[in-house]
Amino acid sequence: MAPFTHFAGRLGSVLAAALLVVACSLVSAAFAEPQKALPEDPARQVAAVVQAFYDQTKDVSASFFQTYVNKLYDRKDRSKGHVVFKKPGKMRWDYDLPNGKVIIAASGKLLVYEPGEVGEKGQVLEQNFSDAELPQAMAFLMGTGRLVDDFTFRLLDSAAEGYPTGQVLELHPRKPNPHFDRLIFYVETAAARRGLVRRLLIIDATGNRNRFDFSEFKFNSAVPETTFTWKPPADTRRVHL
Repeated sequence: MAPFTHFAGRLGSVLAAALLVVACSLVSAAFAEPQKALPEDPARQVAAVVQAFYDQTKDVSASFFQTYVNKLYDRKDRSKGHVVFKKPGKMRWDYDLPNGKVIIAASGKLLVYEPGEVGEKGQVLEQNFSDAELPQAMAFLMGTGRLVDDFTFRLLDSAAEGYPTGQVLELHPRKPNPHFDRLIFYVETAAARRGLVRRLLIIDATGNRNRFDFSEFKFNSAVPETTFTWKPPADTRRVHL
């Protein structure tokens, strides 16, 4: 029996030592300082607020004022009109006269109608939705993209950007985009419309700036599908890109 007694004694010692190690580990874990979570990026928080605001909308209508600055020719063009966005993947821009331009995005296609000068025919340019600037820059409005998947973010100085009452968010595409270098959102912070993009600036690789200021918003107003089935005048010349 002596060998068995000796083995049992050694086994008991090993078990006792193991239990002591476990107990010490539990005590250390209980008194250890809890690990602090890393603070979330403030720019991503603003982007999440914008996304959440537009996730609640089925359609958005607004008046717009557009300012396009061509850097190379130092030229500035201004126009205004009315725009409608509807999920998924639809939008329509109607420019006030004398411009009269119409832009329609639906069914994966983009139509741009340019009226002709007096005595001339107008023309319609047609291209794939994915090959155009506006649908890609405004995908969050049409439910065809998510900001966090498509962009990285940086907060700009609101006062320096001329928007001291809100937040200014700069967005860079995660993948190189041939149509724009970056976007800038001017975001409302007031409780009633927190996350609303009041102004959108599109900047391309050559420094051209396409700015849209929105006003007179309407949300979830049951915009009919017929809004996006516009047809140009019969004598319009068609150009496929």
